Parts: sequence; structure tokens; C-alpha cells
Amino acid sequence: MLFNTKKLDPRYNNSSAFQIALFSLNTAAATLYLALMEYTAYFVNGIIGFSVVLTSVILTGLRVFDGLIDPFIGYIVDKTEGKYGKFRPFMVFGNALMAISSLLLYYCSYTMPKIIRLPIFVLIYIIFVIGYTFQMLVAKAGQTVMTNNPKMRPLSTYFDSLFITSSYGGTALYAQSFLTKKYGGFQNPKLYQELTLWIVLIGGICTICAVFGIWSKDRKEYYGRSDQVTDLKVKDYLSILKHNKPIRMLVTAASVNKFTSMVYSNITVGVIIFGIMMKNYELSGQIGLVTAIPNLIVVSIGVMVAQRLGQKKAFESFTWLAIGFQILMTFLLLFGNLTQIGLTKWNMISILFFGTFIFLNGCKAVSNNIVTPMIADCSDYEVYRSGNYVPGIMGALFSLIDQVVSAFGTAFVGLVVAMIGFRNSLPQIEDKLTGSLKMVAILCYCIIPIGGWLVSLLSMKYYSLDKEKMREINLKNSNL
Repeated sequence: MLFNTKKLDPRYNNSSAFQIALFSLNTAAATLYLALMEYTAYFVNGIIGFSVVLTSVILTGLRVFDGLIDPFIGYIVDKTEGKYGKFRPFMVFGNALMAISSLLLYYCSYTMPKIIRLPIFVLIYIIFVIGYTFQMLVAKAGQTVMTNNPKMRPLSTYFDSLFITSSYGGTALYAQSFLTKKYGGFQNPKLYQELTLWIVLIGGICTICAVFGIWSKDRKEYYGRSDQVTDLKVKDYLSILKHNKPIRMLVTAASVNKFTSMVYSNITVGVIIFGIMMKNYELSGQIGLVTAIPNLIVVSIGVMVAQRLGQKKAFESFTWLAIGFQILMTFLLLFGNLTQIGLTKWNMISILFFGTFIFLNGCKAVSNNIVTPMIADCSDYEVYRSGNYVPGIMGALFSLIDQVVSAFGTAFVGLVVAMIGFRNSLPQIEDKLTGSLKMVAILCYCIIPIGGWLVSLLSMKYYSLDKEKMREINLKNSNL
């Protein structure tokens, strides 16, 4: 059932599973750069020379800027309809900007005189943010043209989960298991430079594949229905946000999820848990590779639930499951002998940790990644409600609040570690475990996610686009 594209209802706009997979490589490309930028705090703190608090404030401010420019870029996407389509040019342009800015950041910024390093870093990062916004906005908005079939749209969750896991896991494995050994830790700029070269190469290949994936769908006949209103002004976008309740509820749920993910996936949190508590930092890179296939099985189950019961139901179900497994993980981190956990140590604590990790990450992948096709549902609802096909601004409105709220995730971790004494440098692998560090890990990796997921579930109670409603919407939008 998962990949079965035979006997699809011809009343829908259908795509093959292969096309959807190729287009999801657009998300993979952007995620590779996001994984690269996870190391920015260590680079800025250890190489460029900014303090922990200043680094956290700068990165938070730049993420807020990212959110603020989203509506403007979304407006540009909605107004674009050229020879090469609405989405393809922005995929290529966005990836190029990220490649250029990443190379400048890790090769040039730290060689500048100290007095101008701060403005140079901010300028380079702004260029990166613009490129990332272009490429990720297409990842959200482009879903509307790929398919509106409720059995096919959840497939993007599967492929996004696969590629996001591969991007983050592959980057972590290469950086933390190979490059840290090769260059002696995060204090050597050559570590970041070698990592950047690989990200630029692989990200470019992924983007080219994604362009081919959306090529046949990036045409006018797939841009909403024939009676759509396209001449919209800024005030019309405010009206859309006011009257489109599903996007407001989805934004609330997803932005809280994004905040929690920025906290629990922060590199500093990983250093504390794997490097200091477990004394096995290599495991943080290896674990993603080892658990990838089991995680994917969990995601596959989530996609099948979405195909059968609707995306809203899948989101809710797997968020509840994530809460359950996160509670179990909390007890393991609090009371388990973490130094006994390892891939070659087949004892009870290792089995419990890896088993919980697999199910927890699989459930998180479903609830985090199913949001993207749900944005397309909200865009379809806007066509149904008002006749306006505005996928760019729908994705941008989502990203605006999502980025502003999630921006505080990076700042939160930085401020928390600063409060326990790490004001001038971030925790390092060789640091001694203290009670304060352990509580920071529990707070960031366990307590914050559980609280955030409960808030997102409350928001979903007021999200009306369930399976039956989406069937009604898509059939009407197809003029049937």
C-alpha cells in the first residue's frame, strides 16, 4: 500500500512515487546545510572568538530575520510564473546562495581582522538565510503541485524522513566519528572546511535531482483551479491568515515542535549526553546510521496510518507515542549507567536505550515531517475557501512564526549552559560530568520536548482538515 500507485483515482492530480522521492531531495539539500550550520555555534565560539552568550544572541537574531523575510519571499514565489516555472528557479538560486555563503563562512570569516569579524559573519549568514528560505519555501509550497491525492501526499513524509535522517545522520557520522579524530576536535577550522566541501557537492546533486522531480508538475495547469484569484495585495494575505484557521493551528503545533527539536537536537546537548554522560561521543554519529532502517520502519507505519486515517490522525497518534517513549528515555538518562551503553556492549541498559531511541526518533520523524504535506492541505483549503492559489505565502506564513518561535531554541540552550558557568566556552567532550550538566541534558532532551508536544496536541484539537474534509476539498477543487 505504501508505494502502490496503480489504480489511483484519476480525479486527483497524481504523481509517481519516484517523482515524489526526487522532489524530496530538495528537502535533503536544505537539511544538509542546516546540519552543517548546527556546528556554527562551535565555529563562532571556538574559531572566530565570540562568547557563548553573544553567539546565542546573534544566531537567534538571524533566525528571527529568517522568519521575517519569509512573507516577502513567499510573495515573490506566488507572483512568479516564468519560462522555467514557479518553483525550479528558486530551488537552484537558494542552493547556490547557501553554497557560496557556507564557503565564505568557513574559509574566510575567521581570517578577517577581529574588529570586522562580527559584521562580516552577520552579512554572510544573512546570505545563507535568504538561500535557505528560498529552497525550504519551495519544499513546502511545491507540495501543492506534486499531488493532491490523500493516498499519495503522505509519501512525502516518508521520503522527507528518509532524507532528513540520512542528511543529519550522515553529517553527524562523518563529522563526529571521522573529522573530530582527523583534526583533533572542533578547534581546528579545517574540520569545518572539509565538511563544507562535501555538503556543497552533495547538496548540489540533490537539488539537481529535485528539479527533475518537479519538472513536469511545475506548470500553470497545476497552479490551483481555473477560477483562482491571483492579483492579491499585502492586505489580502493578512485576510488569508485571519480566515484560514487550519494554517493558524498547524503553525502553532509545528512551531512548538520546531522549538523543541532545535533544543533536543542542539549539538551542545549531544556533547553533554554522548560525550560527557556516556563518555562515548563517537556513538552520537554512529547511532543514526545503526538505527536508520528501524526508524524508517516506524515512519513507514506512520505513513500508512496517514494514508488510511488522514494526516491529522497520524500527527496526533505519533505525537502521543513520542511522549510515551520520551518519558521512558527520561528515566534511562536519570537512573541508568550510561557509560555502559555502546554498540558492542549488549547489556540491558544498551538494549533499552537503543530500543527506546529507535521508537522515539521514528515517532518524532513522523510528527515533525508530516507537517510539510499538511501545509499543502491548508493551501488546498484556501483554494476551496476563497479561490486563491497562494502556496508561497501559505508556506511563508507558516515559516514566519515557525522560524521566530524556533529561533529561541538555539538561544535557550546557550543561555541555559551559560547559567551553569559556561559563559565563555561551550561544554567540551573532555569536561567532567556535574549535576548541573546532567540536569541541563534532562531539561533540553526530555522535559522541553514533552511539554512542547502537549501544546501541539492541544492545537490539533482545533485543526479541522481531517481525512473526510480533505476528500471534500480536493474533489471540489478538481471541479468535480
